[in-house]
Amino acid sequence: LAVLVAGRWVPGLRNVLPARTIKPVEQTVPYRWSRYVQRHPVAMALAGTTLLVVLTIPAFSLRLGFSDEGNYPEENSSRQAYDLLADGFGPGFNGPLLLVAELPEGGAGDGGLETLTSALREVPGVDQVTPPFPNDPANPQAVLWRVYPTTSPQDAETADLVDDLRSSDLLAAAEASGLDIKVTGSVAISEDFSDYLAKRIPVFFGAVLVLSFLLLLAVFRSVLVALKAVIMNLLSIGAAYGLVVAVFQWGWMSELIGVGRGGPIEPFIPMMLFAIVFGLSMDYEVFLLSRVREEYNRTGDNARAVADGLASTARVISAAAAIMVFVFGSFLLETDRIIKLFGFGLSTAILLDATIVRLLLVPATMELLGDRNWWLPKWLDRLLPNIDVEGHESPHVSPTAEVDPTAPIDAGDDDDVDEKVLVH
Repeated sequence: LAVLVAGRWVPGLRNVLPARTIKPVEQTVPYRWSRYVQRHPVAMALAGTTLLVVLTIPAFSLRLGFSDEGNYPEENSSRQAYDLLADGFGPGFNGPLLLVAELPEGGAGDGGLETLTSALREVPGVDQVTPPFPNDPANPQAVLWRVYPTTSPQDAETADLVDDLRSSDLLAAAEASGLDIKVTGSVAISEDFSDYLAKRIPVFFGAVLVLSFLLLLAVFRSVLVALKAVIMNLLSIGAAYGLVVAVFQWGWMSELIGVGRGGPIEPFIPMMLFAIVFGLSMDYEVFLLSRVREEYNRTGDNARAVADGLASTARVISAAAAIMVFVFGSFLLETDRIIKLFGFGLSTAILLDATIVRLLLVPATMELLGDRNWWLPKWLDRLLPNIDVEGHESPHVSPTAEVDPTAPIDAGDDDDVDEKVLVH
């Protein structure tokens, strides 16, 4: 590969390497594929959308939380120790809840604390409760209980127990007697952090989507193109979320990538996946649509512009996407579950975006919409700033315009010269 690349700039190698033949655009695979999709736009659009929607379905059962040693492979020593503790002392022994309270002036009395301890043992979902442990036996000012749930730290029932304890009449009655009991511990902290991020995910997603829509609207001066790009990127990211849930939360085929049993998805993963994948997919979208728009401005033929745009950018987008898929896919070789999850989500999202979206949905939907792709109300056109991603505005040329074969050709990059000679 290095010799082939160097042969373009090293004069001595030009005579050794075979001359590169440039096919007419109509003979390239991406062009023929685009024309095939454009001949069956309804079927292709339905097939691509259905596939992405089906893959997105598991994402609706997404449960945020933190995994632990129980999600490691069974041959891992930490997993074996985790299982031994769960078998010997109960699943909740690996993640006890901590209840702490500051004692009122004069203390709460041993009888009151013991009564509260007995009442805690009767709470559904509680397996064991330790006696109250004072900070200073001689002069206690605060006490601590360890509450062991009947379920493991990452189970949804354990998270429900945290909420039930905080809202229970038992703790409310204790507060009325002067004991302000707080529920904490690693499980409770994880639940609080997950809830904190979950409430902000819609705001984050909405801000990114609105800003992306406005930017695409200004760049391509089309309402439908901007709206369609946002929806398609959401479908590809949603499908990646669905695959992540199916593999890492449900545990489908998780042993194939070296992951133990299923568990919750770390709460920061969805936001990071969305930010990175949406940025990359929008990069591909702008690269493809800017070429399509340039051809449409030049010829006025939407179908030809879509096919030419896809043929001109398919190799670059496919190569860039392949690099990203292999780079992020290499994360699966790591032993840490979070790194595997991150790499799996990124690689699948980019793969779906570069194939289903760019090669299937974009040409199919743009063929269905036709010239309506570039519709923009006049009042909105006056409000939007003029943004030209190419640095110049291509003049509109009639598709039947004659080209002078004797016209001089601008010297420049080899690829540019070859392309202009081919056009002539």
